[in-house]
Amino acid sequence: MLRTNRRSGVTPKVVALGGGHGLSASLAALRRITQDLTAVVTVADDGGSSGRLRSELGVLPPGDLRKALAALCGDDEWGRTWSRVIQHRFTSKGEMHGHAVGNLLIVALWEQLGDPVAALEWVGRLLGAHGRVLPMSAVPLDLEAIVRGHDPARPNDTDTVRGQATVALTPGEVLQVQLVPSDPPAVPEAVQAVMDADWVVLGPGSWFSSVIPHLLVPELAEALTQTRARRVLTLNLAPQPGETEGFSPQRHLEVLARHAPKLTIDVVLADEAAVPDRQSLSLAAERLAGTVELAPVAAPDGPRHDPERLAAAYDRVFRMYGRIGPWR
Repeated sequence: MLRTNRRSGVTPKVVALGGGHGLSASLAALRRITQDLTAVVTVADDGGSSGRLRSELGVLPPGDLRKALAALCGDDEWGRTWSRVIQHRFTSKGEMHGHAVGNLLIVALWEQLGDPVAALEWVGRLLGAHGRVLPMSAVPLDLEAIVRGHDPARPNDTDTVRGQATVALTPGEVLQVQLVPSDPPAVPEAVQAVMDADWVVLGPGSWFSSVIPHLLVPELAEALTQTRARRVLTLNLAPQPGETEGFSPQRHLEVLARHAPKLTIDVVLADEAAVPDRQSLSLAAERLAGTVELAPVAAPDGPRHDPERLAAAYDRVFRMYGRIGPWR
């Protein structure tokens, strides 16, 4: 774990927003540098185990919440063991095939307590999680995308594609996404966490299906524009097949601005090897009122963020830019 010279017990309040593996990468890094960490997780997943539980029981999709909790587990034996357990998937020829243990545990506690936030806190305590996990909304959401060229036979026509799992892998060019319902209620604790934060971290992750959905929840979007927290946007290491195929780093920023024109960003963090045109990225960041910080955050053995390297980059950004909290 990175060590800082901040006073013991006084660390920045950080809120990380996203979903899936991208948010997990960010949380695995952030838990190394702050003791006050909250994850706000998208709840539009409709595929795999989460989709089946959502369809059968009418619950929030638990998968991205489970991944966030696993990423917050510690590096000791307890944390490593529980992280493996909740990520374990059953293999069978029956109904249990593909279900993750953590998904079932989370849903069981939801049914027992009737409170999604309290249930996630119970799971976090069991795991010894180094942070808190919250859903961005207390109702299951659907993601819709307007896609140009979804049908290869009609490359210039647009179609509406529904479902996060479908959007993530859609052929064609995603032009815009929206949530159904279009004005879902935000979880109050998530809104308050954003308002109380010193830093808000967006990304990395699936741009249209994990990052941008947070900007489409009205109360959460308002909090993101009104908070006194500094905002850092972490870019992916490479475009993703399907929804962002062929995107340059700066195009990710342009798409974000189109969906949230009032949002400003203080720092855009990217891997130095993933930015072929720094000037264009800097210009795109300036249009969001931000600046670009490049750092070697990729793992040496593959296209993924390295937790220690990403933690070092976050720590440097937090130290360099606009400290506003009592931890300074």
